[in-house]
Amino acid sequence: MPLQDFATSEALTMGVELELQLVSTHDFDLVPQAEDLLRETARHTGAWDIKPEITRSMIEIGTSIQREHAPLVAELRDMRDQLARAARKLNIAIAGGGTHAFQHWSEQQIFPTERFRYISELYGYLAKQFTVFGQHVHIGCPNGDDALWLLHALSRYVPHFIALSASSPFVQGQDTGFDSARLNSVFAFPLSGRAPFTRSWDEFNVFFDKMTATGVVQSMKDFYWDIRPKPEYGTIELRVCDTPLTVEKAAALACYLQTICRHLREEQPFEPTEDDYLVYTFNRFQACRFGLDGEIVDPKTKTRQKLRDDILRTLARIDGHALDLRALDAMNLIRDSLFASNDAGWLRQQRREHRALSATVEQAAMRWMG
Repeated sequence: MPLQDFATSEALTMGVELELQLVSTHDFDLVPQAEDLLRETARHTGAWDIKPEITRSMIEIGTSIQREHAPLVAELRDMRDQLARAARKLNIAIAGGGTHAFQHWSEQQIFPTERFRYISELYGYLAKQFTVFGQHVHIGCPNGDDALWLLHALSRYVPHFIALSASSPFVQGQDTGFDSARLNSVFAFPLSGRAPFTRSWDEFNVFFDKMTATGVVQSMKDFYWDIRPKPEYGTIELRVCDTPLTVEKAAALACYLQTICRHLREEQPFEPTEDDYLVYTFNRFQACRFGLDGEIVDPKTKTRQKLRDDILRTLARIDGHALDLRALDAMNLIRDSLFASNDAGWLRQQRREHRALSATVEQAAMRWMG
């Protein structure tokens, strides 16, 4: 199948997708009630979107195209409130977080669609282990060449989004020691990681043709890259974030990305090169393992500093762009979270206070549902 042309989008527009946990209000384990919730919300009001995910204990919601922080937050809150009302009718709860704290992958059920069955047959047990929950953010790009430049320029900021969104310290009842253990499940897929260093849409087309000729790839959906182009939408899609515990954090992360993208597009502070990726895997691991306390190596200067400090310096650098985009409230939320803790720290604190992981999930559900 040939790669489609890259659709034209308004630069710096945003779309947010959130994968969410459906949990029982009895024991707070995952519960396979996606079809019931989809039926209950079929007539929701608003331009947003709700659809199934790979297993029946998850759903994905997506916003309409947004330009500014305030309308984005308003839409996400409306989505949350309508979903929460529907969930209460079904006697279930909805939670954020990148992993469920104690579910067992073997108990999950594949959602009955043709694509999800295909993924299950292709990847075996990995498909059920993919019951993890992420936030994806789309940023509009006017053409494919601009999209690929921005994709590679953003690579040095990927650890920021991993550390800021990290909310998956627990897996199958154990504290993994990672702030974002979710990404370890994503890394297991053969077409995960970073996109190839192509600089033009024509060059990317050549790469795509070679991949489809091997039979390994059928469409762009087969790539699980950290950032990937979405030609049908005219966007690039950042895929490294865990689903935050609140919609307010989700909106702030999206606007942080939008503001960085404006800084990169308008100031072009550096030119992306293949060598930028020499430190990419190290930086990404540090963010997953240690969160905001991890270290980051600057690919240009080779200097090393704490991720928290690098984010603070970035916030100072992009402050003028945040003002122009009306995103200062979002930047303030990001800044405040640097001095509190990320969601992984909050979940660990709940575990210490409540001991039972079921109570930790209950607290997370209460927080997400407002």
